[in-house]
Amino acid sequence: MKIIFLAPLLLLLSCAIKTTDASAQSLNSEKLVIEKIAGHTYRHISYLNTNDFGKVGCNGMIVTDGKEAVIFDTPTDNEASAVLINWIENELQCKIKAVVATHFHADCLAGLPAFHERGIPSYANSMTIALAKKIDAPTPLHGFGLTKELTVGSEKFFLTYFGEGHTKDNIIGYFPADEVMFGGCLIKELGAGKGNLEDANTNDWPQTVKKLKANYPATKIVIPGHGKPGDLALLDYTIQLFEKK
Repeated sequence: MKIIFLAPLLLLLSCAIKTTDASAQSLNSEKLVIEKIAGHTYRHISYLNTNDFGKVGCNGMIVTDGKEAVIFDTPTDNEASAVLINWIENELQCKIKAVVATHFHADCLAGLPAFHERGIPSYANSMTIALAKKIDAPTPLHGFGLTKELTVGSEKFFLTYFGEGHTKDNIIGYFPADEVMFGGCLIKELGAGKGNLEDANTNDWPQTVKKLKANYPATKIVIPGHGKPGDLALLDYTIQLFEKK
């Protein structure tokens, strides 16, 4: 009889532990949303108020391995960035090894001061650093050329410049462990319009994405700069959107 009564109790305890674990894998607040999308990968979403497009959700990516994490694109301000840093350190119990800005717009690097205050190294394409300085925006500390390979825990990830598109400096991040690509604003969600073209090169954009697709054909998940993640269909959609008819 004792075994009969213990079984439901053990089941309840197991469910409670699973619920706690699940809640630690996500965050949903007014300033910041975090959701797990793969084994070691999360999407973070913060918000930017714009004149032309209203309140816009802006994606970033977090990858982890062991007790380390790397962030792709900061949230849109220092307050949301501080929330992200604290969540990673407290909930995931990871040390943030680096933050990467994928181009020079505010939805990629406006929150850099919050990271620099905590001594977290920041990386970007050298063009991004030059463009950020030109407009007096927060500036990444470490630059690179066409590509850079870094590690998080024991896993590698890659930062690569394939050409102009949304901006002249836009790069992507690729994390082979989960076959996840952070396309940033170079890549559009399915059904999206062309968006902000103020600094865009619409002539080169489709060719840049074609090169990107050819280099990472095994990609399973693609995170665009705005909107819902998907698969390689997002690259195809982006190519079609900007190809001259």
